[in-house]
Amino acid sequence: MEHLYEMLKQVDGYIYPNEIELNWSILIVLYPYITGLVAGAFILASLERVFKIEVLRPTYHMALLTALAFLLVAAMPLVSHLGHPLRSYEIMTTPQSKSAMAIFGFIYLWYLMVVLLLEIWFDYRRDLVLWSREKKGVLRLIYRILSLGVTDLSKKTLAWDEKLGYFITVVGIPSAFLLHGYVGFIFGSIKANPWWSTVLMPVIFLFSAMVSGIALVMFLYMAVSWIRKVKIDMPCLDEVGKFLFYVLVLDFTLESLDQVHRIYEAGESFEILHLLVTGKLTYTLFIFQGLLGTIVPIVTLGIFRIHKPKESIRKPLYLMSSLLVLMGIFFMRWNVVVGGQLFSKSFLGFTSFKIGMIGLEGYLMAAFWIILPFIILSFLLWLLPPWKKHSEEHTS
Repeated sequence: MEHLYEMLKQVDGYIYPNEIELNWSILIVLYPYITGLVAGAFILASLERVFKIEVLRPTYHMALLTALAFLLVAAMPLVSHLGHPLRSYEIMTTPQSKSAMAIFGFIYLWYLMVVLLLEIWFDYRRDLVLWSREKKGVLRLIYRILSLGVTDLSKKTLAWDEKLGYFITVVGIPSAFLLHGYVGFIFGSIKANPWWSTVLMPVIFLFSAMVSGIALVMFLYMAVSWIRKVKIDMPCLDEVGKFLFYVLVLDFTLESLDQVHRIYEAGESFEILHLLVTGKLTYTLFIFQGLLGTIVPIVTLGIFRIHKPKESIRKPLYLMSSLLVLMGIFFMRWNVVVGGQLFSKSFLGFTSFKIGMIGLEGYLMAAFWIILPFIILSFLLWLLPPWKKHSEEHTS
């Protein structure tokens, strides 16, 4: 009885018994957040490779390695959330065409095994061969293994590497759209929840993914340059900031359009959703996501489109904007995943939600899964340093 009393204290109004505790917690927030970082980073890389925006060259390889590092971890919050995580492989061995999550498993494997790994391999193959000749000991063996025994460095073979890498990047662009658009589809297709059920949900998730991925690469480029004590390429940084501004404006417009449509439609769920956004989600929606995560970066980056102050001013403001955008997109995911579970399907009440420090759904577990991709990325940048790639002249 005491446990029941404690649970009822977190209830406002009238809700169904199975709605007191949330089924999806912070790990399910991290799942679309990390997946979005992957898609956004890859799309930024494709701007240089496919659309020939050469000024973005300093961020190209870092964006690819960032996408790979985060993709390796993207599905792990889901696996941690499962009651029987050791059975997660069954999603691949028992395919179910009617399950959106099962189909996502195959999209994830396609993007990891075919798109990202192949593109990085074709892009680095020449360097892997040369490094295997230059290095000694264990590193020499590792580079030989990674080259897969393809050691031909003739101009014809290198030209094929370039063509195949270009083709895979072209294929990867719609794959990146599909990867994260599908995540939005999973939420948007849940008809019983009016907070999620909108045809714009996949599009909003896609553009927010592009925003977060570009912001992450911007932050990493500045951080790695500072660690290596090398000068930041300001034309490159300005170009990344320009694309971040444009995509952020589009994302903000789409989300605003969705909200305006909800207000104009004013369906039977409008009152409970109004109470939700003005009550439970006031700080996370209006302050963290809206003001700090969207308006402040838009204004800052927008001013740079009109007037460019000195580098010493632009650099910290770019860094601040990237971090604010990353925070804003995280809280966007939070407001969707957690916010969509706070109100009752009876439209007559709310439940409350608090996260513990430890446990499978606690802060420490969430911190582990968000820090792990950065550790993997550090290893990838050490093993495949973009700044040590050989030039064409060195090869010939």
